Amino acid sequence: MPIMNLPSRQELALMAITLFWGGTFLIVHVTLRHCGPLFFVGLRFMTAGLIGSVVFHRALRRINLAEMGAGVAIGITIWAGYTLQTYGLQTISSSRSAFLTALYVPIVPLLQWIVLRRPPRLMNWVGIGLAFGGLMLLAGTGATQGGFGRGEWATVLCAVSVAAEIMLISRCATLGDSRRITVVQLLVAGLLALLAMPVAGERLPAFSWIWVAGGIGLGAGSMLVQLAMNWAQKAVSPTRATIIYAGEPVWGGIVGRMAGDPLPVTSVLGAGCIVAGVLASEIRLPARSKPGSDEE
Repeated sequence: MPIMNLPSRQELALMAITLFWGGTFLIVHVTLRHCGPLFFVGLRFMTAGLIGSVVFHRALRRINLAEMGAGVAIGITIWAGYTLQTYGLQTISSSRSAFLTALYVPIVPLLQWIVLRRPPRLMNWVGIGLAFGGLMLLAGTGATQGGFGRGEWATVLCAVSVAAEIMLISRCATLGDSRRITVVQLLVAGLLALLAMPVAGERLPAFSWIWVAGGIGLGAGSMLVQLAMNWAQKAVSPTRATIIYAGEPVWGGIVGRMAGDPLPVTSVLGAGCIVAGVLASEIRLPARSKPGSDEE
């Protein structure tokens, strides 16, 4: 008889992270009216990294090369994901961007299988299918319309970067102290975003308390989020984490509805599919364990 497992502390932490991400949609939307995207990403992650440096200054004194390398690698994928998605949005619609970015959902379990030699369980695949289908419904009918140009390719690479970030966190989180790895990855992501501004032709914005408050506030939140991800993914597989992360737009839709945005029927169905995917991935079918299978 199928068994439904209760979420672990680590899984509950990842669910709380998706709630935070979903709640930031409205803040980011308002803040980007007053500054460019790369500046905002740079401010957000540099603030997060500096806060982490102050809070964990004693732990940072013992940082080693393995932790430094892990932080740099994860920071590069964070920066690449945001930058490629921003570049893609210059030429494609937000719905098409959401559709292509969601490709990270099926990419992660394939990478887990290839890199970690841990094939996902049957109910993981069911959860992946439901989550991916839900994201497609949330993306809307305009998501699959149009050709395939530079914007589309950039967004596909963004999906690969997101998948790589999830994989690297699971792979590197056990290499050392989560606090030290977190601080390095935040500083790297923020610094690379600021350095990319002149290349992208983005100028420094005029002073506004809105981008100051948004950047610093979300920066503090990002520090806690990345630290929690590095801690939780020591015990949660990349595939399972991906299914949980797919719940981000569900919370975003709820927050948007509270702010007065319309909520189409397809969005409600999409949200339902994602929730069903998370629940389905918790079900364990009675079967003999196979060598190398993913025992999450």
